[in-house]
Amino acid sequence: MDIDTDALFAPIVINGHVAKNRLAVAPMTRITATEDGRATETMSRYYERFARGGFGTIITEGIYTDQAFSQGYFHQPGMTDDIQASAWKPVVNGIKAHGAFAIAQIMHAGAISQGNRFRDGTVGPSAIQPKGKQMTFYRGRDRFVPPAAITEEQIADAIAGFAGSAARAIEIAGFDAIEIHGANGYLLDQFLTDYANARTDRWGGGTDNRVRLILETFKAVRAKVGAKVPVGIRISQGKVNDYYHKWADAERDAEIIFGGLADAGADFIHVTEFEAWKPAFAEGGPSLMRLAKRYAPKATILANGSLHNIEKAVAALDDGADIVTIARGALANPDLPRRLSRRSALNEFDPAILGPIADIKETELVM
Repeated sequence: MDIDTDALFAPIVINGHVAKNRLAVAPMTRITATEDGRATETMSRYYERFARGGFGTIITEGIYTDQAFSQGYFHQPGMTDDIQASAWKPVVNGIKAHGAFAIAQIMHAGAISQGNRFRDGTVGPSAIQPKGKQMTFYRGRDRFVPPAAITEEQIADAIAGFAGSAARAIEIAGFDAIEIHGANGYLLDQFLTDYANARTDRWGGGTDNRVRLILETFKAVRAKVGAKVPVGIRISQGKVNDYYHKWADAERDAEIIFGGLADAGADFIHVTEFEAWKPAFAEGGPSLMRLAKRYAPKATILANGSLHNIEKAVAALDDGADIVTIARGALANPDLPRRLSRRSALNEFDPAILGPIADIKETELVM
């Protein structure tokens, strides 16, 4: 390996907190919690191996935020009460024992929930059936069911669920930071998506209105955890149920979305695309990570999308990214930073890791 990787090992400060390098583990749903949403010993071992392998930042899988409509998958972990929060303590302790920065990603599945022990139906911005089919490796079947249009009261409850879960993640579980999941087709992204949001109230219409739920959720979380806790948002165009979606107004939408997050005071913005370095819109145009840095220059930009290609990861740091987040490459190489520092070869990702069900396999826990 003859790529100069030194830039990936420079520390970075996010709202007063130091990440020791620019390599992060991306959030990946692994449905290995107990049925009632408690993190497990297997999860502790799984996350700790990334920290032991040298990653500077570790972002958890999406954690559901309330005991109503937020849960997306059976055996997904939650943060809805003190019992669930306490179950995360060993996970966080294992991450921090190796000097890694621990970020809790909190999410509401909305209309694309495919496994919820609290409710039979789903809610979304409008009563519009989501595109695509449920994911079989998360125990899904057939098409997504049409949601009920979420009410004002339920929106308030969803925002409160994010804020309460964020507080428990910091105060009880001991996480360093919070990432609000506003990407990949889940509830907050459903409100942002033109074809999923047909509302005519303050939550619908133009992009300025459709981004409102993301911004209001951020403000509620910030108010709950305080100014010293790093809080960020994950943003994408594509979705788990609509991979190639693009924002209709292209860079103008990027300006509204990233500019709104900048004005709200987001400490970091985590953008994800299938291939992060490619133009976000027109051929030859800027990438999404470049646009995020352009319109939110003070925020730390995390970039995700096939950056397990180390040459691409290094290049991303010159294209708007401050940290690169790695998913498939981290599963194949939980010690990826150590391998890079030793100039060792990297393993190729084996899709069998995520099949037939995407739970954590015992074979993954052997370093």
